[in-house]
Amino acid sequence: MQEQPTPPFSDQGISPPGREHAMAPRPRYAAPEYRAAGKLKNKVALITGGDSGIGRAVAVLFAREGADMALAYLPQEQKDAEETAAAIERAGRRVLLLPGDLSVADCCRVTVARTVEHFGKLDILVNNAAYQQHRDGLHEIDEAQWEHTFRTNIFAHFHLAKAAIDHLPRGGAIINTGSETGLEGSKGLLDYSATKGAIHAFTKSLAQNLISQGIRVNCVAPGPVWTPLNPAERSAESTAHFGGGTPIGRPAQPEEVAPAYVFLASDADSGYISGHVLPVMGGQTIAG
Repeated sequence: MQEQPTPPFSDQGISPPGREHAMAPRPRYAAPEYRAAGKLKNKVALITGGDSGIGRAVAVLFAREGADMALAYLPQEQKDAEETAAAIERAGRRVLLLPGDLSVADCCRVTVARTVEHFGKLDILVNNAAYQQHRDGLHEIDEAQWEHTFRTNIFAHFHLAKAAIDHLPRGGAIINTGSETGLEGSKGLLDYSATKGAIHAFTKSLAQNLISQGIRVNCVAPGPVWTPLNPAERSAESTAHFGGGTPIGRPAQPEEVAPAYVFLASDADSGYISGHVLPVMGGQTIAG
């Protein structure tokens, strides 16, 4: 097993939505031990939250597998997005940067339309962008936070998928990012956990709905991952011990999670799999 950073971590000094270029240690996305095999040759993917974290690592591996892609992200994450774009281009693939706020339905529709206009098609949709904010109790979550979390984390999945299915061909794939919190809950992430549970159910239901069209829908449910999303809204103490409670004893690096997305995007690897929620949880097991 490749050696990876372990807790304790220092306070990252970043605020939401987070800046990967400011983190220390930097999240690892290059996956030097990964061996590409042309599994996504000449495919086009749209990855939301593609500027950093899991989205960045997925984008880089998709590029190494032969895909071109569009990356959707918040405008304030432009610097991270440009670093990801450079990595994709080094892999010899094309990339389109699409800043915008996916909590707005029109932005979702425009993001899909611009991807298809630019590349002429769309084969893979990765719904990955998310928002979270820890609160000690239900009384601390106001209506604005509740609505923003749902609009970002699950409404966007709905609007993007609805726009994408007009373009996805037979053999196309939708991959959603769930979470261990959607499987087990989290007392400090009531709204976030609720959206992740909704994503898991949406995945299974949409998979059944689209199977006759030859479109597969699956989900990756990660445990703790060293990305800007987490330290950006955690206390220094919480950040210091982030991921330490997993059986492996540390958070995942994005490069360790991204191969699951390649697997679910590749018809050669997972052509008989749809409606599955794949846990990637550092040795943590779940019932069922």
